[in-house]
Amino acid sequence: MRAAWLTATAGVLSLAVAGLPATVKGQSGGRAAQRQPAVTPKAAASIDLTGYWVSIVNEEWRWRMVTPPKGDYSFVPLNAEGRRVADAWDPAKDEAAGNQCKAYGAAAIMRMPERLHIAWADENTLEIDTDAGMQKRLFHFDGPKWDGGEPQWQGDSVASWEKQTQSRGFGRPVDAQTKEGSLKVVTTHMRPGYLRKNGVPYSGNAVLTEYFDRFELDGQAYLIVTGVVEDPQYLNSRFITTEQFKLEPNGAKWNPTPCKITLPTVAPARPNGF
Repeated sequence: MRAAWLTATAGVLSLAVAGLPATVKGQSGGRAAQRQPAVTPKAAASIDLTGYWVSIVNEEWRWRMVTPPKGDYSFVPLNAEGRRVADAWDPAKDEAAGNQCKAYGAAAIMRMPERLHIAWADENTLEIDTDAGMQKRLFHFDGPKWDGGEPQWQGDSVASWEKQTQSRGFGRPVDAQTKEGSLKVVTTHMRPGYLRKNGVPYSGNAVLTEYFDRFELDGQAYLIVTGVVEDPQYLNSRFITTEQFKLEPNGAKWNPTPCKITLPTVAPARPNGF
């Protein structure tokens, strides 16, 4: 009898609830169920990369501050075809063809002694302007933008915020709630260019993967950019580089200069800093 009574009561309640207006039925969880605005990549930024940054050239001075001699591709894992192309470098031919920016493409631009201006172009796009070569890099958090047209020097860059959870090691632990991490950028569809100013090539099939990290030491902010170039056309293996930048208080030293071809020369005496 008790079971039958419970079954009948449940049936009545079900009918009563079904007959209520939708607005009444949803009152208990309606407000919580309302769709919240999506958090944009700008608002969800793991680290603040905006501002003016200047290169710290503390390694590979002879390949970054001056144009190396033709045929100097030390420490670049070129295959036979890559070496053949590098050995055939002709700066006069590049200049005549209007290719002054071949060493300022995405796979090499961060190696330049330069200043960066990083800012948000919109909620989904981070923009990096370089004073060296006056290049503009756009990092898209909402997917690739290449439309099948002519590849550009800076290619098509897709960005994402990355966190690596850890409970030990140097620095503070990083977890899902910590507003720390890295920016990962994968760039494809680049116009063929040079890894170094002396004609060391990368092809239009190359893929560039970069990681941007910010840290502070004694009140000074630094930016570390790790780049990995993969190019089966000209490289035997991955070409990995690391660049360091220091945050400047403002853009007072910002000095945009166009792409230019610099011929090999004797390395100058190293100054105190860039």
